Amino acid sequence: MKLTARAIASAIGLCLLTASARQLPTVAISPDITKEFIFTTAPFPSSHASTVVQLKSGDLMAAWFGGTAEGEPDVAIWSAVRTARGWSRPVELAREPDTPCWNPVLFHSNDGRLWLYYKFGPNPSSWTGARRWSNDEGRTWSPVEHLPAGILGPIREKPLVEPNGTIVSGSSVESYHAWAAWIERSTDNGRTWVKHGPLIAPFPSPSSATPANPDATNGIIQPVVIAIGNHHLRMYARATTNIAHIVVADSTDDGVTWSATRSLDLPNPNSGIDAVRLRDGRIILIYNDTTHGRTPLNLAISTDGEHFHNFATLENTPGEYSYPAIIQQRDGSLSATWTWQRTRIRYVHIPLSAIPLE
Repeated sequence: MKLTARAIASAIGLCLLTASARQLPTVAISPDITKEFIFTTAPFPSSHASTVVQLKSGDLMAAWFGGTAEGEPDVAIWSAVRTARGWSRPVELAREPDTPCWNPVLFHSNDGRLWLYYKFGPNPSSWTGARRWSNDEGRTWSPVEHLPAGILGPIREKPLVEPNGTIVSGSSVESYHAWAAWIERSTDNGRTWVKHGPLIAPFPSPSSATPANPDATNGIIQPVVIAIGNHHLRMYARATTNIAHIVVADSTDDGVTWSATRSLDLPNPNSGIDAVRLRDGRIILIYNDTTHGRTPLNLAISTDGEHFHNFATLENTPGEYSYPAIIQQRDGSLSATWTWQRTRIRYVHIPLSAIPLE
């Protein structure tokens, strides 16, 4: 569905923002911007936690979990493909008997294999990793493989696949009252993984006037990893509400060892984020620019990975717009998906020409 410039201005909210990140002028409206629902009817009432990948044909594949409600035993992994004719009907990719599925992640390893990773189990503190792969771009899939205890695979966001084939994947563990991020690396195109970490939340400032709450959950989860350059990687992570900011850490050895974490001057309401480094070096972040709730949903840009400037609001009405995923396509454009009110998955395509210079 193509939108007119007037409809885009209203629907996508590419406008001056009242946000914590420095504001950029309105970006030029392009008739090539597309914003649509992946599906409007489906065999499930609730959907969440989407992922998106570009296929070798240039088409897109998205996946998410859907069922009665998050955590219910009927929740499975569903998928759809976008061709020039639009999105296909949702099809089921994975289901576990009598237990919910969670957080699918789609990506290609350097050998061209398309991977689907997901989690299953009663809740995030007790789930197990699982995966399938396809050698024909999702037309057929391998049997489901359950991962060994302690290895979860990409926890929610796409991993970083380096030019030499090394895969650096953000992972995390949600234990009782304590969350921590981990890095899982593979040097054999995803067949085996080595776990590094944990990366823990920044320690509170000694001058903080807010007393610690022993009953509160504390930590960081769902990291996304990008390449800065010259073996330098950066991790961006979701943080609990007592931290209330996006948290980062750095590696200078391609993700084997990591610095201490620290908070950026960007809010986070304990909600998922995603990031992508464009081929020209700029970094795009998609996140909820608030400390409470899951609206609005924003796009921000940075040239150094440290200082981000909001340039677009994708959603700003009351409700939940969360768990975004974002990629750069081979033509340079951006494609992003996110949860819309827990009932649908929304998609937007933005050409490179509509992304402002910082």
